[in-house]
Amino acid sequence: MADPVPVVFDVNVLVGAAAGGNSPFRSWPSPPPTSGNPYADCLGIIVDAAEFALWVSPHILENTARVLAKGLFWEEEKIEQYVSVLIRVSRHSGGDAVDPPQVVSDCADWEDNRILDLAAHVGALLVVSEDTDLTSMSPWRGTPILRPREFAAKVDGMRRTRRRSR
Repeated sequence: MADPVPVVFDVNVLVGAAAGGNSPFRSWPSPPPTSGNPYADCLGIIVDAAEFALWVSPHILENTARVLAKGLFWEEEKIEQYVSVLIRVSRHSGGDAVDPPQVVSDCADWEDNRILDLAAHVGALLVVSEDTDLTSMSPWRGTPILRPREFAAKVDGMRRTRRRSR
């Protein structure tokens, strides 16, 4: 089996996977079939550890925790548990948590440049984000930036094609 493809998920994907719809982070789906929560579908793909290795950074994890606390009023214990799960999932998939140097300034939004720093540092072949500032840059330095629904649909199609050809 080939090495997993390095990917980076934006904070909005990680928050949506835990807090959106009926997909609590204890039961992420494994497409296919896809669920009604494309963010959770994305993390379900990573949990499979079949094709993609998720890379995260302290910046991404801290912002995920901040949004869950201040925007969604999660309790600290639940946030810590979720961040721990994200790190374990990342490592399980073949990725890890790393702190890349801050060298990218291609986007007007400082936060978005931190996502791109990580992507550049780990050699990500794909970034998944719902942020229009980022998706409008696709492909960024040759790296596609897909919306969560697009990523989940492409993986679903790829897996269905692979099963049919067996």
